[in-house]
Amino acid sequence: MKISTGKPNPLGATWDQQGTNFALFSANATKVELCLFDEKDQETRIKLVDKENHVWYCYVLGVKPGQKYGFRVYGPYEPQKGYYFNHNKLLIDPYAKAIAGDVINGQELFNHSLEDQTKTTNLYYLGLDNAHLIPKSVVIDDSFDWGNDQVLQTPWPETIIYETHVKGFTKLHPDIPKNLRGTYAGLAHPTTISYLKSLGITAIELLPIHHIFPSPQFLLEKGLTDYWGYRTLGFFAPYAGYSSSGILGQQVTEFKEMVKSFHEAGIEVILDVVYNHSAEGNPAEPTLFLRGIDNTTYYVLDENKKSEYLDFTGCGNSLNVSHSQVLKLIIDSLRYWVTEMHIDGFRFDLAPTLARESLSSEYQFQITSNQDKKESNSQILSKKITKIKYDAGAAFFDIIYQDPILSKVKLIAEAWDLGEEGYQVGNFPFLWSEWNDKYRDSMRNFWRTKQSNNQEFLRRFFGSPDLYKKQGKRPYTSINFITCHDGFTLNDLVSYNNKHNDFNGESNRDGSDYNHSWNCGVEGTTDDPNILALRERQKRNLLASLFLSQGVPMLLGGDEMGRTQKGNNNTYCQDNAEFSWFNWDLIQQNNSLLEFTKKLIKLRKQYPIFCHNNWLDYNDNNQNILCFNRDGNKVEKEKINSDYLLGVWLNSAAINQINFNNNENFILLFNGHWEDCSFILPSELKDQSLNLIIDTCKIDFLPQETVYEASEFVLVKARSMIVLFF
Repeated sequence: MKISTGKPNPLGATWDQQGTNFALFSANATKVELCLFDEKDQETRIKLVDKENHVWYCYVLGVKPGQKYGFRVYGPYEPQKGYYFNHNKLLIDPYAKAIAGDVINGQELFNHSLEDQTKTTNLYYLGLDNAHLIPKSVVIDDSFDWGNDQVLQTPWPETIIYETHVKGFTKLHPDIPKNLRGTYAGLAHPTTISYLKSLGITAIELLPIHHIFPSPQFLLEKGLTDYWGYRTLGFFAPYAGYSSSGILGQQVTEFKEMVKSFHEAGIEVILDVVYNHSAEGNPAEPTLFLRGIDNTTYYVLDENKKSEYLDFTGCGNSLNVSHSQVLKLIIDSLRYWVTEMHIDGFRFDLAPTLARESLSSEYQFQITSNQDKKESNSQILSKKITKIKYDAGAAFFDIIYQDPILSKVKLIAEAWDLGEEGYQVGNFPFLWSEWNDKYRDSMRNFWRTKQSNNQEFLRRFFGSPDLYKKQGKRPYTSINFITCHDGFTLNDLVSYNNKHNDFNGESNRDGSDYNHSWNCGVEGTTDDPNILALRERQKRNLLASLFLSQGVPMLLGGDEMGRTQKGNNNTYCQDNAEFSWFNWDLIQQNNSLLEFTKKLIKLRKQYPIFCHNNWLDYNDNNQNILCFNRDGNKVEKEKINSDYLLGVWLNSAAINQINFNNNENFILLFNGHWEDCSFILPSELKDQSLNLIIDTCKIDFLPQETVYEASEFVLVKARSMIVLFF
């Protein structure tokens, strides 16, 4: 084994067909060792003697793809100053392109400080450190035959997103080979892709696929694991647990094959990414990579107690994005997933945390008596309080805005975190679309007769112009959704008033209590045919609202077939068939719902009035785009009432910015009330014949020969929706 100087860039492990260059950033380390592991996990240590701009590096001739490695980083163990260096801990490379294996439970070793280990049994010299408990970074071969594949760049207005989980989607699929179920290859199987194509979606959004720590101690004690995958251990590495072909770099190739297969089918791949926190949690949890490499660089620390983290995420820590190296890590990772893995876009978990870089210091004063002096005056003590607020002009946004690669892919923000002023829906900069929870809540409340007013419903239905139009943004800024992975499924939304999370082991305290759900009369399962019929109608109402609204629809995977989580609205720790994995028998059981969803998506694609760049503003003076009440009279914005009865006339000819081939007219009649209602159509429709194409009281789309004359009353049953076309 020949070792030479190497290069400080790029960071991570880079194979050049002769050997591998290793580079690691640590501003405060006093010594770094590269650790190489053979087939029997025997360890060889190489001291990194070269250092430049806080990057420790070397080149090792003969090291090739498949080589397992890690780092040991030396330095002070002084938690009061924010330092947690401990060379007894093998650490994962933050730039590792592949990671082999999962963390094995070894809490009794993880939490020993360097001093404790030295004072007790001197674990280091006995060889009983954590190397056997932690997954190893892996050197990979980046080469792959992409052919003509490239990022698809489907226009936003044409985008229809399907949110799902790599494992859960295929784990029980009977037509996929058992060895492929729950893997990247299983997700890319022709059966899976054929299903998604038939559904009509244009993009699949995957819950986190970065390598994770699935088994933290608090879950293991309950016999549970992390299913969703928001405990990131590697920002460049696809999770090896979803690989069917191997974990020594094969997972990277398998992931690329999956992306290529989706692209061949015209389906974009969007990743749910977690850059706001890491799997290391708080300092009482295992040190796995960033904390041991350079804690004060990578995490936001409490200024007054540097042994503790500022936590805007609810997950124990927050990455210090205001530091140039942390920002580089995130941007390098994003570019890698686009350039090397051909990813089409990203949904950023708790995105405001990535823009928390505006630091303002204040002083909190306390008056205490002076015990050491006889004077009666008081002593003033000051405590420095550091506030880190969301900043729409943060460097993270600026870098992406000017980046020739990242500025061209889809960028979606979960526009809230748990920090001060963390709710930022409507406040993200250009290029960004946002998960719109205002849309979610409005649609839910209208159809359960809890909406404050019809104006709110209309704002959300027309793309939330109050949030985005004045900023010069387009309707596609709003990612519309009724349900997502975090919360009830569509089936459970109309079947439960309350969450039922007992199996999560937290006495039903976890998960949101504000679900805006309605059980339609009975909590959970029932045999009552009237309640079952109402629930199915409510599903169709919500789906029709979603796919006919302005903005970009996102469908939670499985909602189209009536998937249930049995009232659990926080299945992050339920990696099982009972709550999370798709039951494909539901396709037969709920085929009418599946077919209804397919036809809604087809309708949206067929008529550009439902998916375009421009605003259909119901407040303008265009008489051909209007809202009307039950007597057919136009309703001005200020006079829209709260009776859950609303008519909408969409006329493509009135939108002069768009050149439609045909004059497309739709009448949408909403009845969110608990009683039937008859609508009179607007007088402008005199002598028109209108085809009835949707009635959510029916289980299927209606034949277009069903015709209403404009002079007729149109009866809209309680809690239903009708769509007419002419």
